[in-house]
Amino acid sequence: MNQSLPVDLVGVGLNASDMLIRLPRYPALGSKVEFRSADILPGGQVATAVAACQQWGLRTRYVGKVGDDVAASIHRAEFEKLGIEAHLLTAPGCASQQAIILVDDAGERTVLWKRDNRLTLRPEELGQEWITNARALHVDGHDTAAALVAAGWARAAGIPVIADLDDLYPGVEALLENIDYLITSRDIPGQLVGEPDLRKSLPTVRSRYGCRLTAATLGQEGVLAWDGAQFHYAPAFRVQPLDTTGAGDIFHAGFIYGLLQGWALPRRLDFACAAAALNCTAAGARGGIQPAENIERLMAAGVRHAPAFDLSKSL
Repeated sequence: MNQSLPVDLVGVGLNASDMLIRLPRYPALGSKVEFRSADILPGGQVATAVAACQQWGLRTRYVGKVGDDVAASIHRAEFEKLGIEAHLLTAPGCASQQAIILVDDAGERTVLWKRDNRLTLRPEELGQEWITNARALHVDGHDTAAALVAAGWARAAGIPVIADLDDLYPGVEALLENIDYLITSRDIPGQLVGEPDLRKSLPTVRSRYGCRLTAATLGQEGVLAWDGAQFHYAPAFRVQPLDTTGAGDIFHAGFIYGLLQGWALPRRLDFACAAAALNCTAAGARGGIQPAENIERLMAAGVRHAPAFDLSKSL
């Protein structure tokens, strides 16, 4: 195994080949709808976040698994074009992860996906140097056993671990005990602790698993975070959405970028919200990744959605 050079961010998690189908409206049962376009684009939670950070000037590494199909070649070519150090392990005899994404004229998307079990990344396939020669680790928890090993190595080396969690995978609670910055979709904190109110569930999750920060992304309502002492809320920015695919992935990338810049938490959340909003103005998970200066301009002059939380009111 070749020695890995130091990088700013290493991502261990999902990649996907997205067939993006744009429609005027979501089809009703039994209907026929003419689609506007169909494109095959690279995606996947961690792979997309790593790609964004690379485009913002960070040195990055990606670790994941692909099949032995044309989609794998697309992923390899994309990582090479961006300058990402990619460790793409091959699962012979199967297709890479696929997603069919239906996007309506409001920009809302519905995702259909398929992933062969042979694409599971196993702990023994990881290189410890891939993880410990980085300033931060990003995981999505899908291949939980491998993510847990990677997070353990990172924690032992004093490297912060960020997690993007949109489902409760088997064994995920052990992984959560090794996460520093847990940023989930809206419903995950409530599912973990049986409390739908985020102002109660986020502190409980942080206390139970020992995270530095727990947060939930809320789509057009922005993001709510708990740092152990107080809540931080950032409303989303108003844009004309074309496709919301990848918004959460880019939010995580923005948060990681700000973390590695040493920014205070409010600025990290604002940057992440602005980056995610701009990504929604183009097609595909990575279609609207904007330069950092464009994101900063939206932060400075952009219009926000009405706040969904009033933190001045007690629980």
